[in-house]
Amino acid sequence: MRAICKVTVVGAGNVGATCANVLAVNEVANEVCLIDIKEGFAEGKAMDIMQTAQLMGFDTVVEGVTNDYSKTADSDVVIITSGLPRKPGMTREELIGVNAGIVKSVCDQVLTYSPNAILIVVSNPMDTMAYLTLHALGLPRNRVIGMGGALDSARFKYNLSKALKCNANDVDGFVIGGHGDTTMIPLTSFATYKGISVREFLSAEEIEEVVKATMVGGATLTGLLGTSAWMAPGAAAASVAEAIIKDQKKMIPCSAALEGEYGMKDITIGVPCIIGKNGIEKILELNLSKEEDAKLRESEAAVRKTTAILKELNVL
Repeated sequence: MRAICKVTVVGAGNVGATCANVLAVNEVANEVCLIDIKEGFAEGKAMDIMQTAQLMGFDTVVEGVTNDYSKTADSDVVIITSGLPRKPGMTREELIGVNAGIVKSVCDQVLTYSPNAILIVVSNPMDTMAYLTLHALGLPRNRVIGMGGALDSARFKYNLSKALKCNANDVDGFVIGGHGDTTMIPLTSFATYKGISVREFLSAEEIEEVVKATMVGGATLTGLLGTSAWMAPGAAAASVAEAIIKDQKKMIPCSAALEGEYGMKDITIGVPCIIGKNGIEKILELNLSKEEDAKLRESEAAVRKTTAILKELNVL
């Protein structure tokens, strides 16, 4: 941990509060500022977290504030979770109109007090909100990171471990493409169990079931919970922040702005990235199979269609 390190989490709902809790328990930062528009809400969540400090043995200080962005000043990383969550039957794209306005307003206020912060976008539709954040603020692309790939990859590894009947920490795999039920691409050709291709252990049919379960992972939880999931999304956002703050140089799939990589420009979409103290420090270009590349083109078209709504709504 650096001598002075601060993370702000915007939005004290389920995802934001979980994220703040993970940051505190893992002592990712010295300070965590949790901010929300609802009076007293962030303060209550922060107090609840801090009352576990002696029980969990962490020293991070979590402060909750109501809509006072001056309290977020000098943040190294800002995690944006604010916006409406999905309800059963609702797509991420249906959220765009309302959430675009929220995210744009939040980002303007955040940068007023933390002009050098790296932004992690969680709000849905995530690829589009990352694009909005990047272009509305005119930031360099390394400083705006969409969290979706980290979450989708965690769900992919969870489903692989269930199929393999093994510890999830022994499995590796990742997801690229858009952060959506029909646009994400679990890369089975790169998935391994203790360094060995999962194709050595699972049949083609079993692998396909893993892919299907991963792609509907968010919708499955929304159906069970009655709202969007929060434990894994919050932890995923915290893990990206940790990679930045501790300069871990981790390979994490994130929604990044492409400037020719994978033959794409003017789009933010999930690709494998090296994450360190400067945010996105490198975008890795994989040698995809023809089938995987074709799926990525389909995902690109879907993400562009959603992002175009920003201009239709005059948000950009």
